[in-house]
Amino acid sequence: MIASAVMLLVCAAAGAFVLLSVRGTAEKYKTEEVVTAAIRVSYLIKRERLPPVILDEDVAGVQVVNPTGQIVSTSHDIAGRPRMAAFRPSESSAQDAKVLCRSPAYPDQCVIIVALRVPQPDGAWLVYSAGTEVPWYVSSELLLALIGSSLLLIALTAFGTYQTVGKALSPVEAIADKLAVITTTDLGQRVPVPRFRDEIRRLAETANQTLDRAELAVEQQRRFASDASHDLRSPLTAMRTEIEEAMLHPEIADWNATGEALLDSLDRLQALVTDLLQIARLDAGAPHKLDNVDLSDLATRELDRRQRKVDVARDLEPGMIIIGDRLRLARLLNNLLDNAERHATSLITVRACRDKDFGVLEVVDDGAGIPPGQRDVVFERFTRLDAARSKDAGGTGLGLSIARQIAESHKGTLTIEDSPVGARFVLRLPLANP
Repeated sequence: MIASAVMLLVCAAAGAFVLLSVRGTAEKYKTEEVVTAAIRVSYLIKRERLPPVILDEDVAGVQVVNPTGQIVSTSHDIAGRPRMAAFRPSESSAQDAKVLCRSPAYPDQCVIIVALRVPQPDGAWLVYSAGTEVPWYVSSELLLALIGSSLLLIALTAFGTYQTVGKALSPVEAIADKLAVITTTDLGQRVPVPRFRDEIRRLAETANQTLDRAELAVEQQRRFASDASHDLRSPLTAMRTEIEEAMLHPEIADWNATGEALLDSLDRLQALVTDLLQIARLDAGAPHKLDNVDLSDLATRELDRRQRKVDVARDLEPGMIIIGDRLRLARLLNNLLDNAERHATSLITVRACRDKDFGVLEVVDDGAGIPPGQRDVVFERFTRLDAARSKDAGGTGLGLSIARQIAESHKGTLTIEDSPVGARFVLRLPLANP
């Protein structure tokens, strides 16, 4: 539609240009024709062969006026009509031409009139020759030809544009049709990729990459839901078992032991629900409050308030200021310390130092350690390793995943690096005062 409208404008402009050019040429030719007719009559005056009625079919009419202003000769078509014009050539020129509308001799049309001075012994005679003015469309044949060619060009443009756009957009329609049938239960399908390397191919590749990420995210969500439901059922099942056993033999049941067992299951259930809520907030990108946090001071405060299960060695360099959420960073550190306490043999070492533009916090335990091939796996949700470092030792299986998400939300990293003994967790955060 737009291409046809543009072609219409182009054709209109081109047609107007052609008409103006041709009309200018036609007017020039018509004026020369009228001048030629006046010159022929002037020859008759010079030879004294001027008839009363002039037969000149090339022009609309001719009149000859003698020096006294009388019409002495005229064309047959305008015989008896008044003088067609009153203007005369200037003294410096023998002829003059004007376009007159409503001339006395032609009251209903516009004509080109040429006045030619013919010197004679008795004075200057005037020859007036008139020709019909060229219309704005020059001729009906030319106007029809321009209109026809313009309509043909517009039709060809519309057809060509329709075919071209249809062919160009057919891959888009195929992509749209495929996307319309893809659902969350069938994310394995992919949109077709066109052969040509253009923007549509890039769109298809981007759509497939998005589908890859969506499929991975949905699969992770399914695994997460499955693992979460299993881990939520475990403490509930344990609580139900304790209660049912006590109620079978209420007279011999140890209700204090049963209560303690129920409290242990409730503690685990509460910890799991708390971690699940924290994971949900992090996944949703919940905003956090940003403050200037001294990394060493934060570590000192958290270590001082914790009840120690093993010895803790500190090596904290002061003055490392980072911009972050104090509560979330404290949660990150406590998750690392909880993990270290569960797997340490007798000692945990906490170090804080500066490394170029980053503040580095290390939590090292002297436990069994983590094999290099599983160092990224432990940050996945509900990951189970061997019995020595499984979450069944007291964790929920979400602490390290939460810790890494908090680090990444502060534009930092949390990794496991080599250590002579045990596991060495290394947190790097950009400093506010590098």
